[in-house]
Amino acid sequence: MRILLIEDEPETAAYVAAGLRQAGHDVVLAADGRTGLFRATGEDWNLLIVDRMLPGLDGLALVRTLRAGGIATPVLFLTTMGGVGDRVAGLRAGGDDYLVKPFALDELAARVEALGRRSSQLGPDTVLRSADLEMDLLARTVTRGGRKLDLQQQEFKLLEYLLRHAGQVVTRTMLLENVWGFHFDPRTNVVDSHISRLRGKIGADLIHTVRGAGYSVRAPDASAE
Repeated sequence: MRILLIEDEPETAAYVAAGLRQAGHDVVLAADGRTGLFRATGEDWNLLIVDRMLPGLDGLALVRTLRAGGIATPVLFLTTMGGVGDRVAGLRAGGDDYLVKPFALDELAARVEALGRRSSQLGPDTVLRSADLEMDLLARTVTRGGRKLDLQQQEFKLLEYLLRHAGQVVTRTMLLENVWGFHFDPRTNVVDSHISRLRGKIGADLIHTVRGAGYSVRAPDASAE
């Protein structure tokens, strides 16, 4: 499994990383919340292991932001905050499991394996979501707030690509290649015009322009965390 470990305590991070690598996992470290969020949204992971108390952005806010952006990567909270209320808060924020420090490395490894099995059994996503917008890939329907939206075929493909990369910055070149099949820049405003039409149908608050970079789909309040 490819695991992102977001932990600011160097000794704990080294201990966990060494144990999981010995078990055959590929472990990457992030030492603060903002770096962890950047890497969690910009790369593909099988599992995120997240401390609750992180500099820059705390673990709860980090996971809430991921879930609001439609990122469903399993999350295991690893923290000293072991009260019932703490566990409930972690699970309600979007965590899939919760392990309190100090812990046995064998138990951590077993929980990681269980989350890996659960993730692999889910299969490919057939429903994509961001905030109250939902795309059913089997029925080929899109709804927002329960209201069905009428999208043209290319608009559907564009929205699907954006939702599959929710929380990430998608460049104009990526969209031209993956939605329109252009492997060169045709010097056309086709991306901009379709984004504009799509915003008109689903609402302008989900598709954000990242100046000088491209576009990003995220929930309207995700940036407020």
